[in-house]
Amino acid sequence: MGKLLEPLAHVLVVDDDQRLLELLKRFLEESGFWVTGASNTNQADSYMNSIHFDLLVIDIMMPGTTGIEWLVELRKKTSVPAIFLTALGETEDRIEGLSAGADDYLSKPFEPRELVLRIKRILERSLTSPSGHSEIIFGNFIFNLKKKKLSNNKTQVYLTTSEQDLLSCFAKNPNKTLSRENLIDLLEGRMQGRSIDVAIARLRSKFESDPKKPHFLMTVRNLGWKLQIDKLIG
Repeated sequence: MGKLLEPLAHVLVVDDDQRLLELLKRFLEESGFWVTGASNTNQADSYMNSIHFDLLVIDIMMPGTTGIEWLVELRKKTSVPAIFLTALGETEDRIEGLSAGADDYLSKPFEPRELVLRIKRILERSLTSPSGHSEIIFGNFIFNLKKKKLSNNKTQVYLTTSEQDLLSCFAKNPNKTLSRENLIDLLEGRMQGRSIDVAIARLRSKFESDPKKPHFLMTVRNLGWKLQIDKLIG
C-alpha cells in the first residue's frame, strides 16, 4: 500500500505552557500538519465547536479543567483521536489517561520526532481501519455502509458500483480530507488519476442540489475532498 498520509491532517494542541505550545506548533507544521494551538480547555472548546480536527494533543496538567476531565466530556460527543502529554510517568497516571479515552500517552520530556511518529501512526490507523458506524446521515440522505445503499427520504438513489465504492471511502472517513492518493489506495487501484474526478462529479449529481456548489462532498483546495456529514449511526 502506498503512503496514506498527506500534509492535510489538522491537529489541535492544548497546553497551558506557551513556550511548549509554540514549539510544538512550529515542529508539527514543519512536519506537514495543519496546527491550531489552545492554551486552555475553554479555548479548545471554542475551536472544537467550529473546526474539524483530525487529532488532539492534550497536556494533562492544566489549571482549571485538566486534560483528562476535558477528554472525558469530549468523548460524549466525538471519537477524534487524542494523545496525552504529561510530566506524570507513573503507571496509574497512564492507565487513567487511557481510560479517559486517549489513544496514546507521551511522558515529558519527549523528543518531538517521536510525537510526530505517534501522530502519523494513529492517523494512518484511523484512516485504514474498519469504521465503527453502520450508516451516515447528511441532509436528507442516509448511506448504509454494509449494503452500500443510498436513500433520500426512504427512496433509494441508484449508484453504480464505482460510485458505491467511492462513497464508502468517504463514509468510512466522515469529515476527513482524503487526497487523490488516499482514494487510490483505499480503492486498491480500481480508480486512477482523473477517473476519480469524473466519479466525484457523478457522485455529486446524485445528492447535491447544485453539484457545482457542493454542500456535502466538498473540495479542499490543493488537498482533496471530504464528505461533510451530520450524524453517525451504529
